[in-house]
Amino acid sequence: MKHQTCSVWLRIIIAGVAACGLAVYLRVIPSVGFGIVRAMPEFSSWYLPWLIFLSLTAVPCYAAVVPAWRIALSVGADRAFTAENAARLTLISRLAIGDTIYYFAGNLVFLFLNMNHPGMLLLSLLIDFAGIAVYVVCAALSTLVAQAAALQDQSDWTI
Repeated sequence: MKHQTCSVWLRIIIAGVAACGLAVYLRVIPSVGFGIVRAMPEFSSWYLPWLIFLSLTAVPCYAAVVPAWRIALSVGADRAFTAENAARLTLISRLAIGDTIYYFAGNLVFLFLNMNHPGMLLLSLLIDFAGIAVYVVCAALSTLVAQAAALQDQSDWTI
C-alpha cells in the first residue's frame, strides 16, 4: 500500500472513531442513563455524577486524536519513522493509561459511595482491559518507531 493511500485510510479511521465517540458521549450515554432513571427513579441522584464522570473520560480520548492525526499525516509524507512519531505514540499511550486509571479509580469511588454495583465494576474491567491494550500497543509501537528512526538516521549518514 502506498504511503498516501495508507495515510488517507488512517485519517478516515481516526475521523470515524472520533465520530463514533461523539455519538456515544453525546447521545448514547445520556439516553441510557435517562432510561435507567426513568425505569428506576431511586437512581435519579446518580445520573449527574455518572454523566460528568463518563464525560470526563472523553477528554484523553479526544486529546489522543490530534497526535494520531499528525502521525497519519507524516505517514502520507513518507516520514513514518521519526522521533516525533515515537513521541506522539508515547503521548497516546500515556493518555490511554491515564484514562484507564481514572476510569477504574472512578468506578471504585462510586462503589465505595454506594453509587455502583459490584457487577458493573467487574463489567467495567473490560473497558479497562481495552485501555491497557491500547497503552501496551502504543508503547510498543513507540519503541519500535524510535528504533527504526535511529536506524534510518544512521543509514542516511552512510554513503
